[in-house]
Amino acid sequence: MIWHYNEGMESSFLNPQATLGAAHISQGSRVADLCAGSGFFARAAARAVGPEGLVWAIDPNPDMLVRLKNLAVGEGLHNIEVVRGTVEKVNATKLPDATMDVAILANALFGVENKEAAAAEAYRVLRKAGRLVLVDWTDSHGGLGPHPGHVVTQAQAKKLFEAAGFAQPEDIPAGAYHWGLILRKR
Repeated sequence: MIWHYNEGMESSFLNPQATLGAAHISQGSRVADLCAGSGFFARAAARAVGPEGLVWAIDPNPDMLVRLKNLAVGEGLHNIEVVRGTVEKVNATKLPDATMDVAILANALFGVENKEAAAAEAYRVLRKAGRLVLVDWTDSHGGLGPHPGHVVTQAQAKKLFEAAGFAQPEDIPAGAYHWGLILRKR
């Protein structure tokens, strides 16, 4: 069973503002949250890019996209576009090639079956020298996170994404239960 965190716990558990701050997202940027869920990171990115920027929130679950859009509108965020899609296949996010300044894959890699496709899709949507923010669980934490057999270590993720063409991995803050990386598209 996967435990889903409460957004009110963000300061002590996982803080998307701090994590995305390490990516130096600027006003007017184009960001893709590739496995957006309810938009924990997408909404933080929308605040970071400001009204001149745009965030595409991708998720295969239409119910999550409706929830995300309602939360965003309720928070006054009108710069999020929701798209039903997946990182499980190349081109399945429906985003154009090489158009995003930043891509986010947060709290999702452990649940992605085709991890190579996810790495390739992140690479495809990023512009040259674009940045990928990658965050996932450090462990199962006694049932707090994913099943122990689904945990993807930071070292495994580095190897996977470097094989897809990413370089310069840099550690970023991701809370007590997660690891975080920024990787650049070569």
